[in-house]
Amino acid sequence: MFYVDTSVVLAFYRAEPESARAQKLLLSLKEPAFISSLTEVEVASALARWVRTGEITDADASRIHAAFQTDIDEGCYRVFPLTATYYRQAVIWLLARKSPLRTLDALHLACAVKRQVPLATFDKVLLSAAATLGVATHHL
Repeated sequence: MFYVDTSVVLAFYRAEPESARAQKLLLSLKEPAFISSLTEVEVASALARWVRTGEITDADASRIHAAFQTDIDEGCYRVFPLTATYYRQAVIWLLARKSPLRTLDALHLACAVKRQVPLATFDKVLLSAAATLGVATHHL
């Protein structure tokens, strides 16, 4: 089981260079991957940004979101809300100033650690921060 961040989720639903790896990982899992409510917000944000910048059409964004929501509804992901525990852990790491960790990435790392599962991501900065902080990751 893994906690997958938004970079993996988006690559699963939209053709990107990493899509084959995202599909291989998510389709091979025996149990649903963990995602947080943060992932749902980031997916919506990315879709809106891509429509605004002309990378995808509004219809494509609606189709991608519908597929993602259907997968959530059908139990393909285990979605959990962010609680104070995740925010506290993120603050600890950010205040440690040991890596160029970004706010939302700190929350994704906290999700993986608190759920005691490896993080799966395509984000190189996030992978570097995870290594610095001793967070388990899954090589994609």
